[in-house]
Amino acid sequence: MSATETSPKANPRPVLEQLTALSRRPELASLLGALIIFVLFMIVAPAFRSWDAFATVLYASSTIGIMAIAVGLLMIGNEFDLSSGVAVTTAALAATMLNYNLWLNSWVGALLALGISLGIGFLNGYLVVRTKIASFLITLAAFLMLQGLNLAVTKLITGQVATPIISDMEGFSSAQAVFASSIPIFGVNVRITVFWWLLFIGLGSWLLYKTRFGNWIFAVGGDEEASRAVGVPVKRVKITLFMFVGFAAWFVGMHNLFMFDSIQAGQGVGNEFLYIIAAVIGGCAMTGGRGTVIGTGIGALIFGMTNQGIVYAGWNPDWFKFFLGAMLLFAVITNNRFAKFNQERS
Repeated sequence: MSATETSPKANPRPVLEQLTALSRRPELASLLGALIIFVLFMIVAPAFRSWDAFATVLYASSTIGIMAIAVGLLMIGNEFDLSSGVAVTTAALAATMLNYNLWLNSWVGALLALGISLGIGFLNGYLVVRTKIASFLITLAAFLMLQGLNLAVTKLITGQVATPIISDMEGFSSAQAVFASSIPIFGVNVRITVFWWLLFIGLGSWLLYKTRFGNWIFAVGGDEEASRAVGVPVKRVKITLFMFVGFAAWFVGMHNLFMFDSIQAGQGVGNEFLYIIAAVIGGCAMTGGRGTVIGTGIGALIFGMTNQGIVYAGWNPDWFKFFLGAMLLFAVITNNRFAKFNQERS
C-alpha cells in the first residue's frame, strides 16, 4: 500500500467551520468597509498618510465612538435614544453653569452634572418600561425638552447662548488633564479621548460577552417576553442601558467643556443620528439582539476616516452626508443578509 493511501486525508471541516464562524461576526462587514475607506483615502489624499492626520482621525472617531458604544448597547437591548446628542450639551451646560454661578470646584460641578445625566437616563428608561411607549417617542420628547431647556436656561442665566469661561476656577486644570489633554507618542499628540475610547471598547466587550448582564442584554433584545419568563430583570436591564447612555453623554460633555471652555447651548442637535449610524455600521441590528462593541468602534472609525478624509482629499464637505447615508444603507442591507445567512446555517 502506498504512502498516499496510508496517510490520513486532510480534513477541511475545521477550516470551513472557522470560516462559517467568522462569517457570523456582526462586525465583519464594517471591518471590510473600514479597510476599503482607508485604502481609498490613502490613495486620493496624500495628507491622509501622515501620523498627525491619523491622530486627528482617531480623535474624531473617539468623540463619536464613546457615545456610540452606549447607544449600541442600548440598540442590542432593542431600544433607541434620540436625546443622546443634546444630552451631551446638557451635561456640559449643567457643569459649567453650576461652577460659574456657585463658584464651585470644577470637579464638584462635573460630579453634579453626572448626577443630572444619570437622572435623565434613568427617567428615559423608567418611562419606557413603565408606559410601554416606544423609546423612539419617549426619547424624541426628551430631545425636544432638553433642546429647549439648553437654550432657554442658558439665555435666562447668562443672557446669551454661550456660557462664560471657567478656566480660572479651581480644579479646571486637573479636570482638563483627565478629559481633554493630549499625550505625545513618538512626536505625535494624541488626544486622551482616544485612549478612553479604547478602554471603553474593552470594558464594553467584557461586559457584553463575559458577564451575566451581557447575556441579559442579548436576551432582552432578542425576545423580551421569553427573557422575562426565564427570570431576566427586563426593566432593570433597560433602565441601566439608558443610564449607560447618560454616563457616556456626561463623559463626552465634560470633554467638550474642558476642551473648549465655553459651550454653545444649541450644540449636539443631530449627533444622535451619528451615534446610531456608527452602531448600525458596526453591526448592531435595528431589531435588537445582535451587535458588538468592537463593531461599533469600527463604525465610529469609519465615521472619523470619512469625515477627515474628505477634508484631506480637498473634496466638497457636502459629500460627507452622502457617504454617510450610503454607508448606512450598505450596512443595513449587509446586516440583513448576514442575519438571513446565519438563520439558514443554524
